[in-house]
Parts: sequence; structure tokens; C-alpha cells
Amino acid sequence: MLRHGTNPAIKQNAPYTLYPTPFTSEVFAMSTNRIQRINEDIQRELASLFRNTKDPRITQGMISVTGVDTTSDLRQAKVYLSVFGLKSEKELAKGLKSASGYLRRELGQALDLRYTPQLEFILDKSIERGARISTILSDLDITEDPENTEAPENEENAESGRTTT
Repeated sequence: MLRHGTNPAIKQNAPYTLYPTPFTSEVFAMSTNRIQRINEDIQRELASLFRNTKDPRITQGMISVTGVDTTSDLRQAKVYLSVFGLKSEKELAKGLKSASGYLRRELGQALDLRYTPQLEFILDKSIERGARISTILSDLDITEDPENTEAPENEENAESGRTTT
């Protein structure tokens, strides 16, 4: 016997009834794609906004937006920044905090979203780490292994252009 508003797939002794919500797995898969597109849009817009910002605390180095993670409700976004030629991390943090309102307003005007996310800036040092590892590897003096350097079989034939059959 089914009561009105119950789902036969759900146990009848459950204290609540589950109704289809927009957060089912099919809808959630589409929303993650949408979130990824929004993250890319935010990343692109912030990169152009950083180029046009006149605050010397922000323009002390070359800023790259390496990634953006937005919550599913679009209320908060973590913005990962990599700065080449950074002089002072504290000054950059103060400059970003003071410019966050301006950046959020400009972001809201550029993107057509119901909510403009609150921006949290996180310094990403992975590019610096990669550059340091690259310089360390290039500075290593690696000699070739003498066992792997084999001479051609017939040097005389290779020089004259003749081949042996």
C-alpha cells in the first residue's frame, strides 16, 4: 500500500521521504562542468584585471593566475597566484586584500552570475619550485657513461660511404 508522496524504492520505515532534487548525480555532473567553465572564466578575467591594476603592491612582479576553485554555491573562490619577481609577500597580501572589492565588482560586471564569489588569494609557489629544480638539474655536471659510447662497427666504411653486405 502506497501513501501519497512516498517513493516505493525507499524503505517505508524511513523517518523522511526523499524527493528528486536538483542535486542528483546526473545534475551534479553537469554542474561540475559548469563550475569548471566558471573557474576558467574567473581565471581569465582576473588575469586581465591584474594587468590593468595600478596598485604598486600588486604590480611588484609578474602575476599569473594558476587556478581557481569555486564552491558549488558560487559564494567563495580560492584564487591561486604565482608571482615572478616577488619582493614582499606581505605587501602583496595587503594589496590583494585592499583590491579584492574592486576585483570582485569588476568580476561581477564581466561575468553574468547570480552571485559574485568572495575571493581568497593563495600564493602558489609551484612554478618557482619547478624553476629551481630546473636550474639545479642544468647545473649538474653529468658525464656520459663510457660503456654506452660505442664506436660504429666499421669506421672506415662509414667514412668512405661504402657499405658491406
